[in-house]
Amino acid sequence: MKFLLVDDEPLALADLNEILEETVPGHETAGFTSIGKALEYMKENQVDVAFLDIEMVGMNGIELARTMKDLQPDINIIFVTAHPQYAVDAYAIHATGYLLKPVVPEYILRELTFIYGDKMEEKNIYVQTFGGFCVYLKGEPLVFSRSKSRELFALLVERQGAPVTTREACAILWEDAPYDTAQKNYFHLILHDLRTTLSKAGIEDVLMKKRNALAINPSRLECDSYRFMEGNPQAIQKYRRNYMPEYSWAEFHAAALENKLIKDVKLSLNGYKKTFSKPF
Repeated sequence: MKFLLVDDEPLALADLNEILEETVPGHETAGFTSIGKALEYMKENQVDVAFLDIEMVGMNGIELARTMKDLQPDINIIFVTAHPQYAVDAYAIHATGYLLKPVVPEYILRELTFIYGDKMEEKNIYVQTFGGFCVYLKGEPLVFSRSKSRELFALLVERQGAPVTTREACAILWEDAPYDTAQKNYFHLILHDLRTTLSKAGIEDVLMKKRNALAINPSRLECDSYRFMEGNPQAIQKYRRNYMPEYSWAEFHAAALENKLIKDVKLSLNGYKKTFSKPF
């Protein structure tokens, strides 16, 4: 989902952005104190939900919402304001929601669940791979009882839905250990622990069985490195050459991320040169 925030008060804008990051981490958010810049952004980007203040300098939030709907008729508008008296006008233009400041994460989640229903529940898992591996469930870190079950989940996340066999997983997680009965038994213990952790969290369906192999269901989660590979600007900004540094086996994919970054930079520079080489 892509969110657009508009509030002419910088502190209020920062607070709302922080609440959204807490409530639905991993989604792309663009915030503006300038109405003009927000509309320019909409001309170049499809927006799913716009969070708007109402009393702003230059244009009333109700008028802004009308203009936004002219640009993108399917956009969802949620007003976030300190003024209750505009509610009738807001719903007259088919606003999706109307929240009074100060807002809290529960109110934001309620409005987004109203819009997306079960889809919000499907995407309540956010996986961080930049700066260290961590799994967040509804904004809270998921605790793994064993470090190896956590590492196994990290490996499956890296594979992005591609199946991993027991033999392959053992070779990666225990590089120097022989693949014997004891090793296979230990792997199944780790797998059982991982399944228990996911089941207790209510997200056991994120793990899939594929022909005697395991896989992650990538559609069930948001992941910074997935978004990086898609070219998401916020994910690119968060990348600091620090992809899952705690795991040596992640170095190969870290190189792939680095190559993509270099390629994208070169493409941007070439585009820049072509733009400024044109005669005026």
